[in-house]
Amino acid sequence: MSKKAILISIDGMRPDGLLGCGNPYVEELLSISTHTMNGRSCIPSVTLPCHMSIFLSVPPERHGIMTNTYIPPVRPVTGLFEVLKSAGKRSAMFYGWEDLREVSRSGSLEKADFVEAYSEEHSDAVLTDLALDYIKKKSPDFVFLYMVETDEKGGHDAGWMTDTYLNYVSLAVDNVKRVIEEAGDEYTVIVTADHGGHARGHGADIPEDMTIPMLFIGEDFEKGRVLSEASLLDIAPTVAEIMNVPTPREWEGKSIIR
Repeated sequence: MSKKAILISIDGMRPDGLLGCGNPYVEELLSISTHTMNGRSCIPSVTLPCHMSIFLSVPPERHGIMTNTYIPPVRPVTGLFEVLKSAGKRSAMFYGWEDLREVSRSGSLEKADFVEAYSEEHSDAVLTDLALDYIKKKSPDFVFLYMVETDEKGGHDAGWMTDTYLNYVSLAVDNVKRVIEEAGDEYTVIVTADHGGHARGHGADIPEDMTIPMLFIGEDFEKGRVLSEASLLDIAPTVAEIMNVPTPREWEGKSIIR
C-alpha cells in the first residue's frame, strides 16, 4: 500500500557529530530507526552534487554536477520529484539554500518555501515550522526538509566538531524530533546528511567528509536495526518503494527496505 514520506537532509552532519552533540533524543532516534553511522556520501562531497545524487540516484560523474554551480545535464535523469509527480503524488520542499531548488524540475512541486540561513537566528526551525504547518493543512504525499545551519553556521563558520557545530547539530535533532512527534504517525521519516566535513571545509575523499549518518523511521523499517551499508543513491529508490511508485531504469541505487 502507498504511504507518505518525509526526507530530512541535515547539511554537513557527521556521524560523530550526531552521536556527540549531547542531545538526549539521539538515543531515541537510534532505537526507533533502521540506521547506519557508516553511510556513504558522493565524490565530490559537496552540497549540490550530493543532493542531485540523492534525487537522481546516480553519482555526480553521471549527472554532471561536480560543484555548487548548476549546469543542465547533458543526459538528463528523471528525478524523484518528477517520478512522484508522474504517479499523481503531491510534493513539497522547504529549504535553506537557494541553489538547492535545482533538485526539482518546473511543475513537479506543489509547494516550495525558501528561508535564507542568515535571515533568521534559527532558520532551520523556521523551515521546520513551515513544513509542519503545510503538512497539517495540506497533507502532501512527500516532503523534503533541508537544514543548512549545521554546515554554514556550524561547520564553515566555526569548524566541524567545535562546540558551535555540535550545538547546531543538536538544534537540528530538536527539529527532527518535532517532525517525528507531529507527523511520524502519518509519514515515514528519513533523516540523512549529504556529506561530513573537516576543519572548516569539505569536498575531499576522506572519511571525515564522506561518512554520513542515515536513519529510516516507519513501519517498513525494523527498530534498532543497523545497516551494513547504504549510500545517498539508495534514498530515492527507498522513497519510491515506500510510496509504491516505479523507479526509472537509469537509477543506480537500491531500496534498503528488506
